[in-house]
Order: sequence, then C-alpha cells, then structure tokens
Amino acid sequence: MNRHAGLAIGIWLGLLLIAAWSITQTRFTADLAAFLPRSPSPAQQVLIDQLRDGVVSRLILVGIEGGEPQQLAQISTRLAQQLAADDAIAYVNNGAEDQLHADGEFLIEHRYLLSDAVSPQRFTVESLRKVLEGQLDLLASPMSMVVSRVLPRDPSGELLHLFDRLQEPGGPDKRHGVWFGSQGTRALLLAQTEAPGFDIDAQQAVLERIRAGFDAAAAEAQAGDAELKITGPGVFAVASRESIKADVIRVSSIALSLVALLLLLVYRSPRVLLLTLLPVASGAIAGVAAVGLVFGSVHGITLGFGATLIGEAVDYAIYLFASTVAGSTPGKALQRIWPILRLGVLTSVAGFGAMLFSGFPGLAQLGLFSLTGLIVAVAVTRWVLPSLAPAGFSVSTVDRFAPRLTAVLDVARMLRLPLYALVVAALVWLILPGKTVWDDELASLSPVPESEQKLDESMRRDLGAPDVRQLVVVRAPDRQAALEQAEAVSAVLASQPRRVLAGFDSPSLYLPSERMQRARQSALPGEATLRANLRQALQGLPFRGNIFEPFFADVERARKAQPVQRADLDGTGLALRVDSLLVERRGEWAAMLPLRDVADEEALAQALAGFDQTSVVLLDLKRESDAVYRGYRARVLTFALLGGSAMVVLLFIALRSPSRTWEVVVPLLAALVVTCAILLLGGTLNIFHLVGMLLVVGVGSNYTLFFESGESSDEGRQRTIAALLICNLSTVIGFGALSLADTPVLQAIGRTVAIGAFLSLLFAAILTEREPD
Repeated sequence: MNRHAGLAIGIWLGLLLIAAWSITQTRFTADLAAFLPRSPSPAQQVLIDQLRDGVVSRLILVGIEGGEPQQLAQISTRLAQQLAADDAIAYVNNGAEDQLHADGEFLIEHRYLLSDAVSPQRFTVESLRKVLEGQLDLLASPMSMVVSRVLPRDPSGELLHLFDRLQEPGGPDKRHGVWFGSQGTRALLLAQTEAPGFDIDAQQAVLERIRAGFDAAAAEAQAGDAELKITGPGVFAVASRESIKADVIRVSSIALSLVALLLLLVYRSPRVLLLTLLPVASGAIAGVAAVGLVFGSVHGITLGFGATLIGEAVDYAIYLFASTVAGSTPGKALQRIWPILRLGVLTSVAGFGAMLFSGFPGLAQLGLFSLTGLIVAVAVTRWVLPSLAPAGFSVSTVDRFAPRLTAVLDVARMLRLPLYALVVAALVWLILPGKTVWDDELASLSPVPESEQKLDESMRRDLGAPDVRQLVVVRAPDRQAALEQAEAVSAVLASQPRRVLAGFDSPSLYLPSERMQRARQSALPGEATLRANLRQALQGLPFRGNIFEPFFADVERARKAQPVQRADLDGTGLALRVDSLLVERRGEWAAMLPLRDVADEEALAQALAGFDQTSVVLLDLKRESDAVYRGYRARVLTFALLGGSAMVVLLFIALRSPSRTWEVVVPLLAALVVTCAILLLGGTLNIFHLVGMLLVVGVGSNYTLFFESGESSDEGRQRTIAALLICNLSTVIGFGALSLADTPVLQAIGRTVAIGAFLSLLFAAILTEREPD
C-alpha cells in the first residue's frame, strides 16, 4: 500500500467516525407533515400547523367495548379519574356529571360576559316576565332539579341559554352517567395531551399509560372481555413511526441479504463481498449525518430510503471488481471505467438534486441523503477499494457466463421493431381520452390503514363531531383582533338562512372579545332599575320576590368584573374548544370557524365578500388540500424536468456529440414511457411515482453510458455486459424490496424504480449502438 492510498484510507476512516458521532446526536422523527408543502399560503399554514402541534393533534379518542354497559361505564369512570390526575393530560371528559359541574360553575359565574343574549332589552319587564314563565314550565319538566337550583341566581335564564347554545348538535348519548356510542355498546372518553402532536415520544408514553389504566380499571370492574380502542392524530403518529421503523428494518434486511447472496454467488469471496458493501455503508452513514446537520432531524422514511443506496451505490464496486481481469489490478480496471463511472454519478446527482427543490421537506431530505450517499460511495470506490482488494483477485464466474450473455444480447438487437411497437402502444395507452393518470387526492398518501381510518370515523361520529369540510379562517395580528373579527364574521353567518348553511362554530362563542364583554357589562342595569323591573315581572307569578337576592348580587358583581381571559378557561371544556379554534403561529393569530352542512357556497362567499379577502378566507378543506397537492406535483414535475434537462446537458458536454447523446437518452425515454404504462395498469400515479421516475433516469443512464461507450476488446465488452447485469439485479432487488414496504412513499418509489431500472437495462441492450471508442 503506497503513501497516497494510506492517506486516503485514513481520511475515509476519520470522516466516517465524525459522521457516526454526528448521527448519535441526531433526532429521528416520523412527522408525516414533512411530506406536506414547505411554503403553503398563510391560511393553509394554519391547517398544517394544526396537524403538527395544534389542539386537534393532541386529541385522543378512547372507546371501551366488549362488556356489559354498566361495566363499560365503570371502566370509563375509573379511567377518566386516573387520566385527570395525570400531569401529561391537559383535559379529559367522558360526559360524567363532575365535568359538567365544573363547566356549569364557570358558566354561571361568568354568564353575563359570555352570553350573547345580554342586551338592555334582556332585563326589561316584558323580557324578564317571558323568561320567568318559561322557567315555570321547566320546573314541571325533568329539568326541574337543575332549574330550581339555579333559578334564584338566574331568573333571566342566561345559564340555560348558554347550555343550549354550547350544546354540540348530535352529541353523544349518555348511559349510566357517561358517554356511549349510538349502539350502546361502546363507552366513550376524550383526552387532550399537554404535549404537542409532533412529540411522538410523549404521545407514546401517554398511550402506554392509557392502556395501563384501562387494564387496571377492567380488572377492577371484573370485565375480562372489555377491549380498548384508541384513535386520534397522536395514535396515528405513533403507529406510523412504528410502521416506518418496521419497514426500514424489514426492507433493508431483505435488500441487504438478497444483494449479499447474489454477490457471494458471483464473487465466491466473503472478503470481496464485504469490500463491495463498504461504499454502501459509508454512503448511508454520510447521508444520514448530512441530513441531520442540515435539517436538524432525520425522518424515518429517509432511513428507509437507504435501500436505494444498497440498490445503486453497490453498483460502483461491482463495476470495479467485475471489470478486473485475471493478471491485472483493480487500479487498472478503474482507470478504464472511471470516465464513464464519473459521468454516470454526475447524471445521478443531477437527478437526485431536483428533489432538493421539490417544496416538500421530506423529499428534500431524500434528495440530500441520496446525493451525499452516492458521492461518498463513488469516492470510496475510487480511492479506497483498489488498495484493499486482494492481490490477483478476478471474478472467475464472469468468465464462464459472460460469453453466453453477450451472445444473447447480440441477438436481442433483432427486437428493436417489437420494442418500438411496445413504446408506441404504451404511449397510446397513456394518452387515451378520459384516462385518469394522476391521483390528485392528498388523502391517498395516508399511511394509516383503512381499518384504523374507519375506526376513527366511527368514534368521531359517536362523539357527535361534525364532518367539517368547510370553514372560514380569520387572520389577525393579535388575539383580541382575531376574536373581534370572528364576532363580525359570526354575525354574518348567523344571518344566513338554512338553505345556505345549517350552522357554524366560532371561538368567540366561548371566549368573547374584551370589547364585546365590555359592551355586555354596559347593558346590565343598575341594581335599583333591576329590582324595579323584576318586581313588576313577578306580579301574578308564584315566586317569592326575596329568593332572587343572589341574582342582584351577581349582576352587580358582573358589572364590575374584569373581562374573562383565556387563562380563566383552564380546567373547563371551553378551553379545549377555544384552543382548537383560536391559534397563534409566528406572531399572527388565526380564528377558525367550522361550517356545518353548507348548501350554497356561492351565496356564502357573496355574504362574506364585504370582508378583506386577505384576512377572511372561506376554505373547502378537501378542495384546498387537493389543490395544494396538485400545485406541488406540478412543481416537482417542473424540477424533475429541469433535473432531466441537466442530465442531458451533462451528457452532451461529456460526449460532445448530439447523436451519441441521443443514443443514451432514447432507451431511458422508452423505459420511462413503458414504466408509466405498467404502473397505470395497477391504478393512478402520485407524486412519489414521479420521484421514482427521476431516479430511474439517474440509475438507467449508467447502463446506457456503458453500452454506448463500447469496448475495444471482446473480453472487456463481455465483462462490461456481465457487470451491468449484476448491477441491474442488485438495483432491482434493492428497490424491489422497497416496494414491499407498507409506507406509501417507499412503496411507490421502490415499485417505480425496480420496474424502470430493469427496463432501462433491457432497452439499452436492444437500442444502443456499440461502437468501440
């Protein structure tokens, strides 16, 4: 080993140790928002933030089923008590009276500031008399106990008005004092975690405590058949991380094992096998370290993408060892193949580089990982492997099958016309009228199994949560401005007839702005006026006037009270509602007003036209999310075309001939067309198939370059063809294993590249002229 080789090995080992240490300091995530747009509109950003760490992302829906209703209620009650004492749980509710009592005490204490019915007319003689007559009717109803308890403090009926207004339409049934599903077979519980949704470790810890609490409660209730059902964004995030982790381990193990077995059969040398895997391992370590340094964390899907390095980075060492003839050295073989290898790496880098500008942080991670990994892998192949290879090593198996393989490929040139016919047929299939090529629904990329999605829908339906698709987003510089604007929008929405929309929700219903609360305070009459009006209203009614002394004291206290603030809502169900509808991000506040059953969106848009359209936006969530997806698919397609164009430019600069460049490009184009047609036989394409096609170009360009370059000797040509076949098999194995993943991102990319890489080699063998150069 000469001095330069020793220096190269020393530098390699040193950088490898630094990268490995960097990985130990790196945070690994499974936040699927990484595959949402990086720069959405402000209104869309509100929704993405809610998915990542808003209150919606902190909700956990718990279902208890499989036992007698009374047992289920007992388990629900016991579990709710345990969770209420847990510091990691911000809020828990199962419909029990103790929670309603806490909310009731808060509402009656602040009813005059919270009730939208408070106005000067509310306390006139006529209004008070009308309310009192209604209270008499309620005293003869099943609500008599509640009414008799609050009547002395609330003859104007503010508390009952608030209860009526805050009641969720279609809320859950109650049995044995707790929430139940409509069929009466599932007890329901709702919990909100303190930790944000993207903190998957914290979410997983909470889920483990919920399961432990359920086990203890079920044992206490002697309900051995009871089952726990949990759903919600945090549950999905934890399950997705576990699924991605399992995918990474399973896919990488399968790919590595199969590629290692293939190479062992070819090399018949464990030492050379290990040397072949060195560039792959070095590239993977460097890629993970680079992503961690640039992005601050590494997504689990990026690790799964390591299988692509197994499939492509291993090619460089295969080219080296398979091209080394008996009696020669790897160094001499490298001198012969290095110009082509270098150009192939540059074209791959151009292709992978397009992902850096895709607009999706997750895809940008994949791009950086691949770029770094390939560059490091080829560098290790170029400057490290020749010094470590055993003296006199040659792949003897290549000598046995290469001549026959070459003869087969020579005959394959006769398939040119059938191949052209296949490409034309594929093009016709792709452009058939009425054919849907792209799947433009963002939901199609969800890694959540369909069974879990149905469970989530079922439990949300049982809890009475509306299927909110449309909402109004109000943006403002501060919380009070957002609440005031939400109140103005609410007034417009409330004036719409039912033929336009059935109803809406708003944070200002639970936390009015300070200005609104001050206005309601000013509407409260003085004690003398209030006493006189109530005295007249009570004439002829069977009430004793002196029982209403608490009423006068409460009104007087409300006239002097400070406005209710967000912190005052802690511990009540109102806090959950406000926090889910009023959020602050990056110094800006957004109030969200979900709409129910919009029947005439055009009329609604006209009603809201008077507001500033930059601060009040009417959104259709499904339409908006699909539009975002389509827009970013177009963006990825644009950068993919730019990456492909960069490849062509590189080829032209290197080959210095339009005809030779065309020879390299044609097989790739044909492979892409047929690959698209094959994928469409199984459904539509999505953005990750598009990324996979970009990788096909990067991988396939290596094949066409080697075929196009030609070899001056028969032995050299035979070894080149044998090396290409071995490389292609390893690539197909690596990406084919990736297609077995459950994660849609990995599955789509793996399937696309496995098919495309195989076709690239086949078409290059058939279409490329082989003139020695």
